[in-house]
Amino acid sequence: MQKATVVIPNYNGMKFIKECLESLLEQDIPLSEYHILVVDNGSTDGSRQLIEDAFPDVSLIALSSNTGFCHAVNAGIEAAATPYVILLNNDTKVHPRFVRALCDSMDARPEAFAVNANMRIWDRPELMDDAGDRYCALGWAYARGKGRPAARYDSPAEIFSACGGAAIYRKSILEEIGLFDEGHFAYLEDLDIGYRARIYGYRSFYEPAAQVIHYGSASSGSRYNEWKTELAAANSIYVIAKNMPILQWIWNLPFLLPGFLVKFLFFCGKRMGILYLKGLWNGVKKSLSREGRERKVPFRWEHLGNYLAIQGQLYANTLRILKKS
Repeated sequence: MQKATVVIPNYNGMKFIKECLESLLEQDIPLSEYHILVVDNGSTDGSRQLIEDAFPDVSLIALSSNTGFCHAVNAGIEAAATPYVILLNNDTKVHPRFVRALCDSMDARPEAFAVNANMRIWDRPELMDDAGDRYCALGWAYARGKGRPAARYDSPAEIFSACGGAAIYRKSILEEIGLFDEGHFAYLEDLDIGYRARIYGYRSFYEPAAQVIHYGSASSGSRYNEWKTELAAANSIYVIAKNMPILQWIWNLPFLLPGFLVKFLFFCGKRMGILYLKGLWNGVKKSLSREGRERKVPFRWEHLGNYLAIQGQLYANTLRILKKS
């Protein structure tokens, strides 16, 4: 019986997809125990044809246009017929124990919603790319361990949310709390769904044995660009509006306002300050739109303890980022 479906969203990934799929087909468990599914977002570079011709054991969902990361992975999740779904970026190469380690980690933690893989930097694999994501009261999401020696992150740990670039999710919980919010299109959608899972009382973890190297920013072109800056800024507002009850975001205003100010000054230094402000305004409009209001996580008194625990995490992660720990 297959335990996990590996869902790979692909958009013009010719440079990376072949090596990614080859590494997945070299796992230390038979292919009968997992399934590989690529969701192609209307690629025009020949990568879709390469998958069809060179990888007969890989399933393919071919979309007619680029519908964004969220819609693509949702299509893959809905098509999966396994208890677990592994999301994997196309610009990755996985270790032979990758699938087994993620599945074993989920098996050992019935309370787990998601488990983040041990993501290393492509050309410097001795350094971490992401050991799980953190979110703090300043309104910042950031990758745990980014650019630091991987040897420091060789133990499992609880995290705020998993990075959707290489993580496993429990499908039954996705069906309970809802799939990825396609209003994000891309960026912070994994934080949003991890936040939502925490509101419902579920937890996310980091598993060091599931190693993967990640090129990073292969679809957007660079770590900082105009499209990414505007979209990520909008989604940073949208995450707060969706997941925080009004009293919580008012409570956090003394942290959020300076947090957004620091980000604005940072992007001013990159000559994208106005673009960042435009993104924030787009996030306000998205949050106040009918669809945004409909997608807001409704407050329930039975979740009050979870909200308080989340607030504690926001404070703790603020201290961690200030201490650079």
